[in-house]
Amino acid sequence: MSDRLEILISAVDKAAEELPNKMKIETDAVIVNQVPDGSGADKDEMIVALNGICKVLTRHAKGVGLSRNMALDTATHELIHFGDDDIVYDEGYSDRIIEEFDKHPEADVLLFNVKAQPGRETYWNEDFAEITWRNYGRYPAYAIAARREKLVKAGVRYSLLFGGGAEFMNGEDSLFLHDCLKAGLSMYRTPVALGHEEPGESTWFKGYTEKFFFDRGVLYHFLYGKMAKILGFRYLYKNKDEMCKEMGLLQSYKILVKGVKHGKKVKAR
Repeated sequence: MSDRLEILISAVDKAAEELPNKMKIETDAVIVNQVPDGSGADKDEMIVALNGICKVLTRHAKGVGLSRNMALDTATHELIHFGDDDIVYDEGYSDRIIEEFDKHPEADVLLFNVKAQPGRETYWNEDFAEITWRNYGRYPAYAIAARREKLVKAGVRYSLLFGGGAEFMNGEDSLFLHDCLKAGLSMYRTPVALGHEEPGESTWFKGYTEKFFFDRGVLYHFLYGKMAKILGFRYLYKNKDEMCKEMGLLQSYKILVKGVKHGKKVKAR
């Protein structure tokens, strides 16, 4: 066990005391477990797990961004890695994270491989390379590890507008990495693998509905500003055979544009 690394886990109504063993966590951890209303009071606990100490924060407030920020605020270790409650880590993953940061002192943030469940794959790193404005948008939270003090000093936090439990659908991870770049943090991808995602239902995806396209437009406003409509069309055109089967490309784009316009009225938080 290392006292340099802390895993920050966002969980939704789970038996928190079972997560350290289930996820095969090898270090200290912070678990923020969001539970339904009427399930008792908010509370803070300490779990002595096989390989470390887990701070468990049980909260009724909803939102994955809120959860991740709370975990980051509670963390104390040099290095942090964002995790979800459906990730299972490979043996030795903690050493691999630490070794990669030691090997690359130039990196403030590293994006690791975690194998997604079939059908949800968005990335797989084949090499070590810098993350830029051209290639930051494909990574989920469970890929992200960072030097904690660098994040804190830069003031980078998760948006409360996007993701499970928030007003708008997914995109909070892309926006987080967007803000890391904007803050001047150095980011790199690495082919080092840490574990896998267990099969399960998506907490946010309910099909290519009007809300999907509208919320994507809001997200694109925050990510791309004046280029949001152009890049939104490119995104839909590239994926039209899958995404636009029911509504058609034109109607899907019209809804996305409404989302872009609405995004201009929404205050970032």
